[in-house]
Amino acid sequence: MKSIFDTYSFEASKHVTKSYSTSFYAGIKCLDKKIRNDVHAVYGLVRFADEIVDTFHDFNKEELLKEFKQATFDAIERKISLNPILNSFQATVNKYSIDHALIEQFFHSMEMDLAPVEYSKEEYEKYILGSAEVVGLMCLKIFVYGNEEEYQRLKPSAMKLGSAFQKINFLRDLKNDYNDLGRTYFPNLDTENMSVEDKKQIEDEIDAEFKEAYAGIVELPKSSRFGVYLSYVYYTSLLRRIKRKTTRELLTDRIRVSNNVKALLFAKSYILNRINQL
Repeated sequence: MKSIFDTYSFEASKHVTKSYSTSFYAGIKCLDKKIRNDVHAVYGLVRFADEIVDTFHDFNKEELLKEFKQATFDAIERKISLNPILNSFQATVNKYSIDHALIEQFFHSMEMDLAPVEYSKEEYEKYILGSAEVVGLMCLKIFVYGNEEEYQRLKPSAMKLGSAFQKINFLRDLKNDYNDLGRTYFPNLDTENMSVEDKKQIEDEIDAEFKEAYAGIVELPKSSRFGVYLSYVYYTSLLRRIKRKTTRELLTDRIRVSNNVKALLFAKSYILNRINQL
């Protein structure tokens, strides 16, 4: 029965989330059960594409990404794939009528990661749009259960949240991106000699985006609000830690939020959500 394979497919995507990101897994666990599998499906697709460009150095990454992209759109059109990750993703895309242009933009950003490059402001914004903002929009379509009017209303906030998350990832992963992968995402910036002012400007941009994103988070349906808020809380905590570090420290260490701190943040967020004080 195909239903057995579909169940297995969503379980595979769930396992990918749990294996690669404890923070996002925790956030998804706080979503309504009706939409958890769909968000896992989006994460699974995104994670696999990211793995191709970030870690498969001993293989032809360009060829692998091209094949994965084609297989993704084939799965969406056929409404089935023998790749469990793609099978769960196509089911989610078709269920919520997720715009295929968002998927195209995502893969374009992954293609930009195939070779080391110093980004211009235009390329930087285009990369963030495809790698983060459109992923937030795919999830938003799930959060509003496909309601186009609500999707359009909350779209700007979702994009700001995705952008803020990605810029924090750039700062958190500065060591690996710059030293190991030869990537410099921030435009017109000498990463190795980033000044205090340069770093603060980026942090101020993130703070402003978080402010706009929060206004949308509190407007989300109850079924998704707490889960998204929890991810927001984890990332704002990560940003606070990054602010306390020098550029040199970011280039030598990957900043993390400990499990104990995450537990405290979860407890506080849970209480605020229960008393409607988000």
